[in-house]
Amino acid sequence: MLNDTNKQKLEELRKRYPTSQALVLPVLWMVQEQEGYISEDAMKSVAAMLNVPFGHIIGVVTFYTMFHSKPIGKHHIEVCTNVSCMLRGCEKIVGHLEHKLGITLGQTSKDGNWTLSEAECLGSCGTAPMFTIGDQYHENLTTQKVDEILERLK
Repeated sequence: MLNDTNKQKLEELRKRYPTSQALVLPVLWMVQEQEGYISEDAMKSVAAMLNVPFGHIIGVVTFYTMFHSKPIGKHHIEVCTNVSCMLRGCEKIVGHLEHKLGITLGQTSKDGNWTLSEAECLGSCGTAPMFTIGDQYHENLTTQKVDEILERLK
C-alpha cells in the first residue's frame, strides 16, 4: 500500500519511535499524502503494518479532522465557524460559498473540484472571518473577496 519511497521513510521512522503505536500519525500522513485520503483498506493495511488494532486506526482517522476517509476535492475549503468568525460573519461567507459552489458544508462538488468543510478554530481570530484552501489562509473575508479567490482557482 505504501509506495517504495514511503516504505523507506517508514523504516527510518521505526528507528526513531519507541513503539509501533507511536508511528500511527506519521504513517497516516504518508498514506493521505500518497493517496489523497485514507480508505478503509488503507486503514487495515496500516493496522497490520504497525501491528496496531484496526479499531485504534479508525478512531484516529475519525477523531482528527485533518484526516480524510473519503476523497476530497481538488480545492478543499475549510471555513472557520468558531466564535470570532461567527461574530464577524462567517455564516454569510458559508452561505455565499454554498451558493457559488452548489454544495453544502461537508460535501464535494460533482466535478471533484471543491470540498467545503467546517473547521473549528484555525487560529486567526483577529482576521475573522477566514478560511483555508489547502495550506493557504484567506482572512478578513467578504463575499467579493471570496469571489476573487474562487475565480483565481478556476
